[in-house]
Order: sequence, then C-alpha cells, then structure tokens
Amino acid sequence: MAHPVMFADREDAARRLAERLLGYRGQHPLVLAIPRGAVPMAKLLAERLQGELDLVLVRKLRAPWQPELAIGSVDESGWTYLAPYAAETGADEAYIAAEQSRQLETIRRRRAAYTPLRAPIDPAGRIVIVVDDGLATGATMVAALHGLRQRRPARLICAVPVASESALAKVAALADEVVCLQAPADFEAVGQFYREFAQVEDDEVMALLRD
Repeated sequence: MAHPVMFADREDAARRLAERLLGYRGQHPLVLAIPRGAVPMAKLLAERLQGELDLVLVRKLRAPWQPELAIGSVDESGWTYLAPYAAETGADEAYIAAEQSRQLETIRRRRAAYTPLRAPIDPAGRIVIVVDDGLATGATMVAALHGLRQRRPARLICAVPVASESALAKVAALADEVVCLQAPADFEAVGQFYREFAQVEDDEVMALLRD
C-alpha cells in the first residue's frame, strides 16, 4: 500500500507546525531543536513565533547489529532512557555502557562545534517548544523532554509534524502539550512522509545558529 506524502520538505512541515503554535507568538518561547534534522524547522518556528532558537542535545542508543533501531536514548547530562525491549536485541549492560559513552562523546563534540561561544540557553521559567522532524520510536524525544523537565520550564511542548501512535503515547506523559499534525496507523519511518528528506549536515546547523 502506498503511503501518503504529507510534506514537501522540512520547511513545509515547519510552516504547518507554526500555524498550530501561533498562540505562543509574543510570549518569547524558547524553540529547541533535536539536531540535526529539526534545526532548519526550529529556526523557522522561532522566527514565526518571535522566539529564541537553541538546541537540545540527545542521542539515540543503537541496537547491536541494527544501528537504525533505537533501544533508548541519552541526554547531555547522561540521563538514559532504555526501551523495554532493549535486552531482546542483544544489548547487555556492557554494550549499553559502551554505546552510552559513544553517544555522550558525540553530544560533547556537537555542543563544542555548534555553540562554542556560549552556554545553552536556560529553559527555566520559559515556554519551551521541543521540535523534531518526526517520531518513530520516540526515544530521543523522551530523553529531551525528561532532561528539560528537570530544569523547570513554565510550559513544555513537544512539536512534531508526524509520529507513530506508540511514540505519541510515550511522549504524552512527559509534555504539557503535544502538537502532532499526523499520526498514521501504518507508520514505518519518518522519511516516508516527506517528498524531500535530505540529511542536514553539521555546517548547515552551524550556519543556522550563527544567523
């Protein structure tokens, strides 16, 4: 069965998300992108909502022999979420510790490259909108929302164009509001719902953050 293409590209998806979030315009929201794919989207949202752009750095933990499958996620502080099925993929404690270490190193490297001249913007007391280009397992968004909640935002919003029903169920308990444009029952991968879904590279992220 053919899947409907819902969005021309990330910009199209971000424009449609912005329409749903217009109520926050004028409240100076902090729009946080999960790199790298969500950064161009969050930039557009921050502009349309008259907010501020920054990153929330989280990484998925990859299954052994199946790097595309997330078995969990880790945030910048080291807090780790593990999916209930992690052990079934062959991920034992030693593997998880090593994978966590690898992903934390990537997070440290990205923070140093992306915002070398400043610290992350403090979300305390702010309306915080966390953006990704879609949720398959929801693992990275779980880590992002959990880490941000500890830092006491006034309101925490998860905003995505498309998500699986299971991912939406996971994030619903962690956010004050979830804005999702589509949750197809036959979800397989985020990219299937975009006509154009090129990888966003580091240099593009750095350019967007400098503007």
